[in-house]
Amino acid sequence: MEKDTLILTRKVQIYLDCDDKEERSEYFKKLFEWQDIVYRGSNMVMTHQYIQEQMKDLIYLRDDVKVKLGDFKKDPDGIFTSSKMNTTYRILALYFKGKLPSNILSAMNMTLNRVFSSERAAYWKGEKSLRNYKKDMPIPFGGEQVKLHNDEKGRDFKFNLFKIPFRTYLGKDRSDKRVLLQRALVGQIKICTSSIQIVKGKLFLLLALELPKKKHELKDHVIAEASLSVEHPITVIVDRDNYQIGTKEEFLYRRMAIQAARHRIQKASTYNKGGHGRKKKLKSLDHFEEKERRYVDSRLHLYSRKLIDICVKSEAGTLLLVNQSNKEEVAKEDEFLLRNWSYYGLIEKIKYKASMAGINVIIE
Repeated sequence: MEKDTLILTRKVQIYLDCDDKEERSEYFKKLFEWQDIVYRGSNMVMTHQYIQEQMKDLIYLRDDVKVKLGDFKKDPDGIFTSSKMNTTYRILALYFKGKLPSNILSAMNMTLNRVFSSERAAYWKGEKSLRNYKKDMPIPFGGEQVKLHNDEKGRDFKFNLFKIPFRTYLGKDRSDKRVLLQRALVGQIKICTSSIQIVKGKLFLLLALELPKKKHELKDHVIAEASLSVEHPITVIVDRDNYQIGTKEEFLYRRMAIQAARHRIQKASTYNKGGHGRKKKLKSLDHFEEKERRYVDSRLHLYSRKLIDICVKSEAGTLLLVNQSNKEEVAKEDEFLLRNWSYYGLIEKIKYKASMAGINVIIE
């Protein structure tokens, strides 16, 4: 049965709400310690889960060893002394209890078990390697730990997390973050398992919110046929109506102009004055890489939004992406298309927005 809600994640910059330098230093030290433990513990849990799954398939073990992965108290063939999920929690508690809040340990365990379960089939087929978590991975925690309240000016929000005070920084927010946070504050929407990410000394709250899907008058028998191409990013046909979203000049040529500017700077960077390290010398290159990424992301968001708006306006309950599999195979062989046309990113944004609107997406 399809759920009536969906999980929405918003990245919000946060600060330590503390003016004392020594206290701020201690808080940062604690967060970095937690991040290191989360990174190491996550890799340990994934390794244990993989070993548990593979144990019964190791053909070179004795038959009496290859038994069921379950609690022996509930199943006589089980080899565990507790439930399968509790086995990995016990590993985390054994090594990190007292060093990390128990809520973070629980959130880690649940998140990692969910991720492993979603990918286990690919592991068995050899289509995917086991996840390897990096040192900058976010610190997860239960959503019930976040108790929001407004700051003195009413522009931003404050909250305490494991006795560490934080405040948000929304700035000139043109998105829906402030509205969503206010709805979460008054209890209209639920905060789910979220996380804190540390990126180059900056703190970000990856806030997961459970929202009800928007109700639209849609008809399943009305099908919108969409075609993705270079000439026109999206072409949509609904009944007798034909729509074209975006143009080659708008998307591809603008992207190539940014690439050309970056290439010119790359050639000129040889003559940049040194003495301050490689990072300083190539700073302008990084700027253009980020500029291209932001431009592409904003365009894909705009195109996908317009496509879903057309479907809702036409009451189309089904969205068919025509001949998409063949186009992706062609793009893999064409270096230019592979570099410059973001099929995958556009499809992911279409799926996400279609799910919010209650539209079924079929990829042909």
